Amino acid sequence: MTRQPAAPNALSVDVRWSSRGEGVAPFALRAAFVAAPGVTVVFGASGSGKTTLLDCIAGLRRPDAGSIRVGSVEWFYAEPGLPGRMQPARLDVPPERRRIGYLFQDLALFPHLNAIQNIGFGLHDLPREERSAKVEAIVERLRIGHLARRGMAGLSGGERQRVALARALVRDPAVLLLDEPLSALDFRVRAALTEDLLRWNEARPIPILYVTHSREELLGLGAAVIMIEEGGIVARGAPHEVLRAPQSLGMAQLSGFENIVPGAVEEVHPGRGTMTVRLAEGPLKLDVPLTRAEPGQRVAVAIRAGDILLSLSQPVGLSARNVFAGRIESISQRDMTIIARVAAAPGVWFEVYLTLAAQSAMGLAPGMEVWVVLKTYSCHTVEG
Repeated sequence: MTRQPAAPNALSVDVRWSSRGEGVAPFALRAAFVAAPGVTVVFGASGSGKTTLLDCIAGLRRPDAGSIRVGSVEWFYAEPGLPGRMQPARLDVPPERRRIGYLFQDLALFPHLNAIQNIGFGLHDLPREERSAKVEAIVERLRIGHLARRGMAGLSGGERQRVALARALVRDPAVLLLDEPLSALDFRVRAALTEDLLRWNEARPIPILYVTHSREELLGLGAAVIMIEEGGIVARGAPHEVLRAPQSLGMAQLSGFENIVPGAVEEVHPGRGTMTVRLAEGPLKLDVPLTRAEPGQRVAVAIRAGDILLSLSQPVGLSARNVFAGRIESISQRDMTIIARVAAAPGVWFEVYLTLAAQSAMGLAPGMEVWVVLKTYSCHTVEG
């Protein structure tokens, strides 16, 4: 296994891990990436391997093989062994010596200690004055001085979250791991905690891995995103890049595509850069961008509701290749968005987003016949 030098302060991970033992469902993790200082969102569905990845980095699970390091400081290294067998690790730094701040989903605060005692619990090896100075500094930065002497039972969810975050940060970590830390909080509290975390990271530029399956948190936090599915990294990049072009059904669902329609590739047109997909074994066909799929292959077509246009008459002279008749089944309103459900063929319907002004001007109502317009590049094929 070749190990390349890491950039200063960057977290470099290249690990393999697999579950073992009777009664344990087989699961394998294979992840290789570099996380620069700043927030990297680890995005994926429940059970995809996000927490397992964090546990390997923290030293709570031992990978079968691979390496983990921050800059030039190595925490773990083991050569690959035989399939299903662990190779002795050449290096395996214990969790308490890895300089990691880890904020668990359940917070793991001690109910018999007050806020100050919880925050300083991991600093027992420091002299009292140094420990007090560190705790006081993080309490001031996170603006929780008013909670200092209060017990855990008297704190709200957001207040307990701030105490847990302070405990993770007070140890001056080289890497911060956050496992869905804000999932149980309302939007206002999440926004305030996120602001505090980003402000702290500006002053202390370290890699932060932030696990979530929330698309809203992904868009609000991540300068970089790693999408994980069934134990493997399936996409990485900026949030808009990862969400824009999903490569699997699970990615499309997590990315918020409102329309995911099963189908099969009928024809490929290399000269045109497109292929034809028949939807739901019915009469409706769509032109979609060319991929490596072969005729007969099962796929699904993912389309955002905001990328679909409706017309009261058959459009002509358009560059869009997908124009077909439909019938409005229902219309509802969510905040300032009109949601129309349009039937296009037996077993095929589309959710369409419109503005209030468009719905009013067109006089759209259930039962109306309309024309549906889809640009080719609004149609994303994923594994069916």
